[in-house]
Amino acid sequence: MPVARVNAVRLSYETHGTGRPVLLVPPAGTRSAIWLLHQVPALVRAGYMAVTFDSRGMAPSEAPAGPYRLADFVADTAGLISELGIGPCPVIGASLGAMVTQELALAHPELVSAAVMLATRGRTDFFRRTAARAAAARMRDQAPVSPYETVAQMAQMLSAATLADDLQASDWFTLLRHFPVRGPGPAAQYEATVTDDRTGALSGISRRCLVIAFHEDSVTPPAFCREVAIAIPGCSYVEIPAAGHFGFLEDPSAVNGALLEFLASAHAVTAAATCASEAGRPAAAGGRLQAAVI
Repeated sequence: MPVARVNAVRLSYETHGTGRPVLLVPPAGTRSAIWLLHQVPALVRAGYMAVTFDSRGMAPSEAPAGPYRLADFVADTAGLISELGIGPCPVIGASLGAMVTQELALAHPELVSAAVMLATRGRTDFFRRTAARAAAARMRDQAPVSPYETVAQMAQMLSAATLADDLQASDWFTLLRHFPVRGPGPAAQYEATVTDDRTGALSGISRRCLVIAFHEDSVTPPAFCREVAIAIPGCSYVEIPAAGHFGFLEDPSAVNGALLEFLASAHAVTAAATCASEAGRPAAAGGRLQAAVI
């Protein structure tokens, strides 16, 4: 796996396919391989080059001593785009990766052509602050994973429909039992999700954005996602029913359809704006929040 040295941290990355590059930013405590089952194949089939990477703290990338800040992940992602020479490009992130993506679009618009945030939020309330810190403490604990811990994680990440399907529930239970998230790196990633209220600052984002929410997400409920979508000028919003926090794995068809439609639209608008600029005509302004439930 190739490695890029960014901000004194070695980050592992992979490229898949050819065409216009799209960067995918993973959730906290999650390997970049989470994108390989559904999103990467869909992007490659659509003619994109999907670039995945493991964030600081997640092997095989380096895990420098914490604490980590959200700004550290933003700087790493900006550095990786610059190091690989793929900017400006669309950036897609989920959960922590979504929070990184929206801050990246705000701080480095020259590197981002469009942004997609799955299961995102712009602030941390008491429950999510407490949950993140409790999860981080458990990740630093070397005690064996209990069945209760696995079931609790499933309830937090998955929809009622997935949990009611014996085959799917059994597969998820086995996966999470055998590959628990442990270690100081993932713990520091979870702690980085605890942030100040950024919803006001997000109004400064100038790139085309899409927020995708999952109706049964208890980690980042749709209300939090809508706050982000409303804060960002002209942001589109899609809510996927019968899906939990890992909705991009539970209903990849709906998620990928929304992603690809948005990316095609964003590219068309960018191309039109470029042509208009070159011809001396003003580009069309972004509209208000566009909402859809699919």
